[in-house]
Order: sequence, then structure tokens, then C-alpha cells
Amino acid sequence: MALSEDEQRLLEQMEAALAAEDPKLVNTLRGTGVRKIHRRRAAIAGVGFFLGLTLLIVGMSTHIAFSVAGFVVMVAAAVTAIYSWQHVGSAPPSDGSDRPRAPQSSGSPEGQGFMDKMEERWRRRRDESGF
Repeated sequence: MALSEDEQRLLEQMEAALAAEDPKLVNTLRGTGVRKIHRRRAAIAGVGFFLGLTLLIVGMSTHIAFSVAGFVVMVAAAVTAIYSWQHVGSAPPSDGSDRPRAPQSSGSPEGQGFMDKMEERWRRRRDESGF
């Protein structure tokens, strides 16, 4: 169902206001999720670890420099994988379905959830504009 011109204009104004108020949220919604980035980085680090292991083994039979380089690659890949994997667990999920809900207190704005804050802003704007 298509929107009327007034509804389309109102939607564009709301999008512009949201982008002006919270550009980080807009970038998060448009871009790749943080979890996905850290998962990909951990997977690439795992592949790098096995390449370093291969280089280490090849260096044992050919030249010591290959072994040293392989060891350095393995250590760097392991550190990167551990760092990324820790961030996979601590990053907020991109779809929001398996996120645990924090207890909310209705007394202070800090304890309110995101949707409560957005509803309060919407009510204030509606009251100010006279809708």
C-alpha cells in the first residue's frame, strides 16, 4: 500500500530527525552488524593460524626463517581470534531476538529502555507540534 504525499513527507522528516539526533544508530542500522564483523575476523584469524602452522612445518624442513615467520603468524592469528571471539559474545545482537532484557526502572530516564525513550520523545514532539 503506497503512502500519501503527506505521510511520505512526514516519514522523511522523521528519518531526517532521527539521523540528526542519533547518527550512530542510523549507521548501525544501515551497516554490517558488529557481531558479523567480529565473527568474520575470528574466522579469518583461524585460517591464518593454520597457514602459520603450515609455514612453521615447512620451515622446519627448509629454512629457520620460515619457521619463525610461521610462529609469528600463528601468534598474531591466535591473539586476533581470541580478541574477536570475545567481542562476538559482548556485542549486542544485530536482530535483537536473543538479547536478554535489562530490568527497567520507570523513575529515571537512565533506567528506561530504548523504546520507552523513543515513545517519550514522540509524545513530547506530538504535544509541542499540536498533532
